[in-house]
Amino acid sequence: MISLSNSENGTASSTAATKRLARAMMVSGGEFSLLLACCNSLQRQQQVMNLLTEFSSADIHEVSLSPAADTLYTAITTAIGTTQPEALMIRGLESVVAINQLIISTNIMRDEFRKQFRFPLVLWVNDEILCKLVWLAPDFKDWAATTIRFDVPQNQFVESEQQAMRA
Repeated sequence: MISLSNSENGTASSTAATKRLARAMMVSGGEFSLLLACCNSLQRQQQVMNLLTEFSSADIHEVSLSPAADTLYTAITTAIGTTQPEALMIRGLESVVAINQLIISTNIMRDEFRKQFRFPLVLWVNDEILCKLVWLAPDFKDWAATTIRFDVPQNQFVESEQQAMRA
């Protein structure tokens, strides 16, 4: 019974966080804003992305970074060209080989983001990447009002690990 209750709380909290993210994207409409979505599970990330389409009417573009990406700004401009999407989601930071260099260059280029992008930029990060942003790109990270967390409740993570081990 406890795990069911915790599972429902986790779902409700994920739904509330998804609504918060949709609202934050809507509020910044037409202007640059940095939104950090923290989730340690790629599966949960995808679930949130699917749920987000229910809560947001915005045309959300998605860019998955290549492990060889060396600058975030270049990866974005290459992916979107001259278009200005209503919102842009960046995924795959955890797979970038030279992540420290990418984060440092992002901090150096931060003013270009505001000058060139007139849309909310959502960076999907895990706890490790979030810590690197704090230490390696504090000026860029400070542009994010708050980090919206989509954590899997610990008991669900343990249950899914146990199920995976039984399979």
